[in-house]
Amino acid sequence: MLKLIKKLSQTAGLAPGTLVHVGEKRTEKPRITVIDYDEKQFQEKTIDNIEECFALKKTPTVTWVNIDGVHDVGLIEKLGKEFNIHPLILEDIVNTGQRPKIEDMGEYIFLVLKMFYQDRENSKDINIEQVSMLLGRDFVISFQEKEGDVFDPTRERIRKAKGRVRTMKADYLAYALLDAVIDGYFAILESFGEEVEDIGEILAANPTSETLHVIHKLKRDTIFLRKSVWPLREIVNTLQRGESRLVESSNLVYFRDIYDHTIQVIDTIEATRDMVSGMLDIYLSSVSNKMNEVMKVLTIFAAIFIPLTFVAGIYGMNFNPGISAWNMPELNWKFGYFFALGIMLLVALLMVFYFKRKKWM
Repeated sequence: MLKLIKKLSQTAGLAPGTLVHVGEKRTEKPRITVIDYDEKQFQEKTIDNIEECFALKKTPTVTWVNIDGVHDVGLIEKLGKEFNIHPLILEDIVNTGQRPKIEDMGEYIFLVLKMFYQDRENSKDINIEQVSMLLGRDFVISFQEKEGDVFDPTRERIRKAKGRVRTMKADYLAYALLDAVIDGYFAILESFGEEVEDIGEILAANPTSETLHVIHKLKRDTIFLRKSVWPLREIVNTLQRGESRLVESSNLVYFRDIYDHTIQVIDTIEATRDMVSGMLDIYLSSVSNKMNEVMKVLTIFAAIFIPLTFVAGIYGMNFNPGISAWNMPELNWKFGYFFALGIMLLVALLMVFYFKRKKWM
């Protein structure tokens, strides 16, 4: 968080609309892929220069331009000039610390989302990146921080003409991409659920300090996921109301469907957050109970040895029956030593019996 704030401070004092990349520094060249299709034809290619996709703007087909890498400010600026994108929108695209939101600019709709997906090499690692989208009449332009996303099933449906995507307009493509992002949330929550179950078993058996670190990490991830999903409800709600002329009325039912999915994700996140908070309380209670058990054992031993110490102290006093006015019984008795030990043993056994009867041990 501090690193992000430091980067954001670099934009202070600049004119509105100044393009400054905020995010992880990258040096590789952005990867640009173009998918152009309609019901009868389809083409997919990777291009080197953004200018190569400008000609598709005038065609009646649906064009999806995906850019992996928003660190190339010059590329974003060229795209903005060609599609007449507002400078403030371009500024939000290169700033990867944006809150999820929606802006209806009339000629296009601008969306900002947070995309979560599991790493292909290590399923326990979660990749998080910002995805920006521009929805126009016949085009969708998506911007990602790096390669790798949750859109492969959508690409396959377009390639193989499965489902409705090839027969629908750009608004349906935007719906498909939104749906893929939300489905990614379900996969992450399922992973969270499995981790919560594992932590619950550890808490019931033998919680350690490492368990506390895992709980705190899971709590932070849940809070971040919640902050990313809550604004998504507003985004989908704006689209499903049908106030934009870029969203056809026949497709509103699909946006209502992902709105229901968004509410379901939010409910699941809230339940997970409550469970994690409860686990933190259980951990603290377990540690406290362990400490109480230790203190109980120590107290029992102390309680048993107090009267023994008293007896030993009495018989350990330096009384000389020949000089002292007090004649201490059994001091010179042949069996006095064993008598004192017997008293100590008897007292200890009686106290142990009493503690067990009271169920204190």
